[in-house]
Amino acid sequence: MFSSVKSFKDQKYHELKQQCIKQGRLFEDPEFPASDESLFYNRCPPGRVEWKRPKELCEDPQLFVNGISAHDLHQGKLGNCWFVAACSCLALRENLWRNVIPSFKEQEWDSKRPQKYAGIFHFQFWYFGQWTDVVIDDRLPTINGELIYCHSNVENEFWSALLEKAYAKLAESYEALDGGTAADAIVDFTGAVAESIDLVKGKYCENISEQMKLFEDLLKVHKRGGLISCSIATSSPNDTEVETKMGLIIGHAYSVTAIQKVRLGERLLFSFKSEKLFMIRMRNPWGKKEWNGAWSDQSEEWKKVSDSERKSLGLTVQNDGEFWMTFDDWCQNFTDVDVCRIVNTSYFSIHKTWEKKMVRGAWTKHSEPLKNRSGGCFDYRATFLQNPQYVFDVKKGEDKVLISLQQEDQRIYKKDGKGDNFPIGFEIFKVELNRDYRIHKLQIQERVATSIYVNTRTVFLRKLLARGRYVLIPTTHYPGIVTAFILRLFTDVPSKLRELKLDKPKWTCWSILCGYPRIVTEIKIHSAEGLQRQDRSGGADPYLIIKCENQKVRSAVQQDTVSAIFDTQALFYRKNIKRPIIVQVWNSNVLCDQFLGQVLLAALPDDPREPQTLQLRGKGGREADEMPGHITVKVVSSDDLMEL
Repeated sequence: MFSSVKSFKDQKYHELKQQCIKQGRLFEDPEFPASDESLFYNRCPPGRVEWKRPKELCEDPQLFVNGISAHDLHQGKLGNCWFVAACSCLALRENLWRNVIPSFKEQEWDSKRPQKYAGIFHFQFWYFGQWTDVVIDDRLPTINGELIYCHSNVENEFWSALLEKAYAKLAESYEALDGGTAADAIVDFTGAVAESIDLVKGKYCENISEQMKLFEDLLKVHKRGGLISCSIATSSPNDTEVETKMGLIIGHAYSVTAIQKVRLGERLLFSFKSEKLFMIRMRNPWGKKEWNGAWSDQSEEWKKVSDSERKSLGLTVQNDGEFWMTFDDWCQNFTDVDVCRIVNTSYFSIHKTWEKKMVRGAWTKHSEPLKNRSGGCFDYRATFLQNPQYVFDVKKGEDKVLISLQQEDQRIYKKDGKGDNFPIGFEIFKVELNRDYRIHKLQIQERVATSIYVNTRTVFLRKLLARGRYVLIPTTHYPGIVTAFILRLFTDVPSKLRELKLDKPKWTCWSILCGYPRIVTEIKIHSAEGLQRQDRSGGADPYLIIKCENQKVRSAVQQDTVSAIFDTQALFYRKNIKRPIIVQVWNSNVLCDQFLGQVLLAALPDDPREPQTLQLRGKGGREADEMPGHITVKVVSSDDLMEL
């Protein structure tokens, strides 16, 4: 199904299954044995645990009973409501759960051919950027003949319990799943891009216009196959799983199962003036305990909705854990929402297609500053630029960029008394159009975006960026942290995201023959003003060309102006310091571009570093004739190639 799927712990499902069938035995997983070490590392289960196969728990075990549904799941005696909520979201999307439960028909019990059953299953997860196949046996932990953890509301349905076991194997124990976020599980199920939204900080319960924007955004995410969950933050440890007066559970993850605009009353023929409500439907993983406010299952408000509308909404009045709320009530009562977008990268789609680029990196420690890659956040100015640095280009005039930074899953370290996520985030700087080496000092670079810094597994940012080249610096909050990460960037056109590994140009055998750079120069042209008018309307379409030795950098064209703001930057490693840098202004034409003037810059280390305004001149030396207009430029040069 996927072009490359990695076998977890090198266990290959089909090979193991065939071996068991050939030997006439049921599979027993040596990598996740039916023992206490697979269950817990600290807190014992509440009773004597027996590992039983489904056939020992019921007469007719099945993977699915009447298909898969969000109502199949119930949380057990483990604090993993977040996992169950994620499973409920997953169950809504057949195209997604078929990835997680591959070849489900082939894995199903077959009463007609019992000899083909080998007690082995496999599931696939997007595990730290790689689709990974996890094999398990079917022995499940029970107490008094009942499943301890996640289970179905139908006695003989086992997909949820087996999926949970495979996920626990990834984390190295069931107890490692005690506490987490639905977003993390959904990302592991789908490879989605997760965004966490703080409804309180965003003031969505007060600002109606922002509330409506959020509703439309969530509606679009849901319609396009995304998955959403929400929760109410705890104010103290004592609040966890406390029920509010309105029937909601604090510190508990709910899955969002529908978002709709509901029509009130009957719509008359040729009349479209019926009132609409913005509604959201959720499910409690416990399978009970529902919202008891307006629009709860048996509330009077539903009398305002026509029978046909109620039928289309699938309204039930059972205590099954699923309920509707108005979006306003939802914003008033919930504090956090995790939005997992399935970012469309297919070229065969009617919806927007994103260009995706993913790179792997790591924060590592080293005693030498130039080799250290764990410098901490921007607050630690002395070491900040020691972090990994990634460069990318925005080719359009403006492009909405999606960025996801995900750290390595820390749950596998819970047995060692660790396992908490590190606070992470990233900074974005606009840099020179031709930068190919690491930044060493923040001189001219403009800091254009900062993510939140938070101890979640994933940090996400949406940002509208102007045309240019950017350097993204992912960091841990504190220096000296060691862990791996993956960075995903989505743009409208290819971004050429790549790591900047070199501090300066390499010294090679050709350097002996052709020379090696002696100084580095950073140049920023802010503007060109008072240019010669070029068309009947009195405007021009100017652009810049910056020449240095055999290199050339060209800016974007500014339309219909004789006073253009460029903010164009370039960086040059110069071998011949006697040759000036030439900055030319040209007018863009359909047939032949027109020269508007130039300036020559010595750009030596001792020259002033303050911005200066220079008169444009014709081609030739410094004494060439003046031409209309002047440019504002800032030049910084150094004979230390790693100063800039």
